[in-house]
Amino acid sequence: MASPALISETQPWNDLKGHVEDIKRTHLRELMADAERCRSMMVEFDNILLDYSRQRATLDTIDKLLALAEAASLKQKIDRMYNGERINSTENRTVLHVALRAPRDAVICSDGKNVVPDVWNVLDKIKEFSERVRSGSWVGATGKVLKDVIAVGIGGSFLGPLFVHTALQTDPEASEHARGRQLRFLANVDPIDVARNISGLDPETTLVVVVSKTFTTAETMLNARTLREWISAALGPSAVAKHMVAVSTNLPLVEKFGIDPNNAFAFWDWVGGRYSVCSAVGVLPLSLQYGFPIVEKFLKGAQSIDQHFHTAPFDKNIPVLLGLLSVWNVSFLGYPARAILPYSQALEKFAPHIQQVSMESNGKGVSIDGVPLPFEAGEIDFGEPGTNGQHSFYQLIHQGRVIPCDFIGIVKSQQPVYLKVVSNHDELMSNFFAQPDALAYGKTPEQLQTENVAHHLIPHKTFTGNRPSLSLLLPSLTAYNIGQLLAIYEHRVAVQGFIWGINSFDQWGVELGKSLATQVRKQLHASRVKGEPVEGFNYSTATMLTRYLEATSDVPSDPPTLLPRI
Repeated sequence: MASPALISETQPWNDLKGHVEDIKRTHLRELMADAERCRSMMVEFDNILLDYSRQRATLDTIDKLLALAEAASLKQKIDRMYNGERINSTENRTVLHVALRAPRDAVICSDGKNVVPDVWNVLDKIKEFSERVRSGSWVGATGKVLKDVIAVGIGGSFLGPLFVHTALQTDPEASEHARGRQLRFLANVDPIDVARNISGLDPETTLVVVVSKTFTTAETMLNARTLREWISAALGPSAVAKHMVAVSTNLPLVEKFGIDPNNAFAFWDWVGGRYSVCSAVGVLPLSLQYGFPIVEKFLKGAQSIDQHFHTAPFDKNIPVLLGLLSVWNVSFLGYPARAILPYSQALEKFAPHIQQVSMESNGKGVSIDGVPLPFEAGEIDFGEPGTNGQHSFYQLIHQGRVIPCDFIGIVKSQQPVYLKVVSNHDELMSNFFAQPDALAYGKTPEQLQTENVAHHLIPHKTFTGNRPSLSLLLPSLTAYNIGQLLAIYEHRVAVQGFIWGINSFDQWGVELGKSLATQVRKQLHASRVKGEPVEGFNYSTATMLTRYLEATSDVPSDPPTLLPRI
């Protein structure tokens, strides 16, 4: 039986492989001298400007990448996603995060059923509940207003909402609506994370949102039980129903935990965790903090990109172009990493979120049909806001390994500061505009000689240049723009997966470590409670476990409840 065809077996893929040699003979200094090429490599949508002229690519490269998209049936794969087909074949699920921000009158079906009314039923419920909490008509067990929220979740239930929250904190409109309120996120099972989250909070004024689709996620449920104990110890067990709500589909377990199932907010199997920020996972805690109208603007921003992605021709389609260029850099030019460099401190949590969206989605070694890939797929993503990153890892980017960079700039700062000599935002943006050119052009030994640089320092001060980047310029950073930025990167990741022919919507790679941790947990319990020796592990693990048990022998086998004290 013949193996299913891989994209690497197609003619467009081979054309691109052959084209690499042409590109290697060309420096970005030459490419950037062609004004017509640069003009052709700028795309604008809704006042967002993408400039990819500093990629190691010619117009011929782009034509070849578009031919690759056709060979990969990219348009059909995008349509299948929007049409609610089960493109997540390993889990037999549809992939419909676009439905989470669809207009109320849209029709998006999963298994023949329009899911948009279900989405809006939950959104309406969130709006009503968040307004009650924010207005003080829903109060805690002692009658005090619930002004502080702790959202408990991990992975996609944490990184996405945290990114949006951090980006909104300094937006003038959003911050005005959040006055007097706090939103915190508890993710790590490390008790230090619990201690930090409850530090300075009063159980009487705190509402806990537990985010777990199945209500069985080990880390989340342990943290939820810890906060339940924190509330119960201060206010009594009956207070739990007033101070804890859930985002889950497992209503029996929600009720068993002590949360009123009427205060559970649903989401669906067609929402992957890392794509869930636009579901109740993100919308509920963000609405409690900023009010539903602000969050609705965020959803509308994402929806504007959903529409653009689905309808714009590929040569003018921002997520498609970004995805194709990533495939070019990873699979053809051999650059495995990507730096995400937002020149806005408000976006400090953007790179960690996209790290999960990208690496959990596309960190695969086999095709969607289970065939081992004979090429590199997936990207190593990292990043830091400018100019902080410049004083951290830009040295490597300029003179060490070649790492393609995404520069993200904002025209209008959320918090402009003006001094007599310079605008602080101008100072920031000066670096945003300068760094891509520094990477592209570099500095030659000849230039250094004309500057009378000491001969022995010339090798150290030479910049080879020819280091690719792209620039994304947003008009501002409102809730709407934040939604747009999120959707651009979500769809970019999907494009990469569609081209590579992998399943970007499962994550089997996270399972093995968790199952092995269960064995370790059983061993720790048996050793502490029954004094059993460490058995069934390799020598290295057994030695480390034994050392850990010996050093924590003062931990009682049946410890009393002990909560953090900060």
